[in-house]
Amino acid sequence: MPCMAIDLFCGIGGLTKGLSLAGIDVLAGFDIDGSCQFAYEVNNAAEFICEDVTNIEGAELKRMYPENTVRALVGCAPCQPFSRYSSRYRKKGHTDNKWKLLYSFERLVRETLPDIVSMENVPNLIHENVFEDFVRTLNELQYEVEYQVVNCPDYGVPQHRKRLVLLASRFGEIHLIPPLYDAEHYITVRDAIGHLQPIEAGEICPNDILHRSSALSAINMERIQQSVPGGTWRDWDENLRLKCHKKESGTTFPSVYGRMEWDEPSPTMTTQFYGYGNGRFGHPEQNRAISLREGAILQSFPDDYVFIDEQHPAKKRELGTHIGNAVPVELGRAIGMSIQKHLAEMGVN
Repeated sequence: MPCMAIDLFCGIGGLTKGLSLAGIDVLAGFDIDGSCQFAYEVNNAAEFICEDVTNIEGAELKRMYPENTVRALVGCAPCQPFSRYSSRYRKKGHTDNKWKLLYSFERLVRETLPDIVSMENVPNLIHENVFEDFVRTLNELQYEVEYQVVNCPDYGVPQHRKRLVLLASRFGEIHLIPPLYDAEHYITVRDAIGHLQPIEAGEICPNDILHRSSALSAINMERIQQSVPGGTWRDWDENLRLKCHKKESGTTFPSVYGRMEWDEPSPTMTTQFYGYGNGRFGHPEQNRAISLREGAILQSFPDDYVFIDEQHPAKKRELGTHIGNAVPVELGRAIGMSIQKHLAEMGVN
């Protein structure tokens, strides 16, 4: 039987694209952010449904699955409440509504009883009650469950990024496939974006409107000119350093205003990767922050993944959020490959 999936919290389709590359058909993606619809639908053979997951009923999902198929329910609930990068959310604790979204995922599993469940999120989630409750529910519903913190470069993502991946099946034991790469063979920044046309700070590539970089102030241009790949702001002349860097509290942020290294995976892409001052997001060689296209490729989106066109303009902040929040495509492919391998072992497909 073929495997058919529904993607909750689908965003612009990183997980959907990865699953499809592994041979799993995705029927639809649900997300509350309607600005994701264009990129999701133009790049994927799936319907985008703009709906709050808390309002979806299991019966609605059950009607979408064709008969005689393996039904998979997958998703990545927004991770800001659990992320170490988001102190604003952590301070809100369990009062933030986004904590509740994983409970909505849990409810839909109860109501739908899909054959396969997969959930991807930030590693810190593993320590939270909401995750323990999610796993407990899966066990009560007779799923075999496996979860682990995954190093994304192990699966072809050219980026130092760790994610929590859960797989669950009603057919029997299910496991994530072994790593596809080791540290000596990781895909590097050079491998991923070294072929792109050089551009200046503030310039848009004439051949690709997503290959655009943020403009730099005069002082930031001086700073990046003195930055070395893998170095820190300590490489700058004293007069270029920020006041916060001169305080004891500022010494713990060495990667801010840093350059990437060509022959290593990139740092973790955040939603503000296009800003030179937001992390180690300086281009290894060119005097600028990485472009939106480069950030997307480092998230392992295909080079030709379409995000904007003349009929669907988008702001840089919106695009950065879409790209930075996405499930890396190659991690999605690894999840899909794991599901396919499991179904073959169980004699289901």
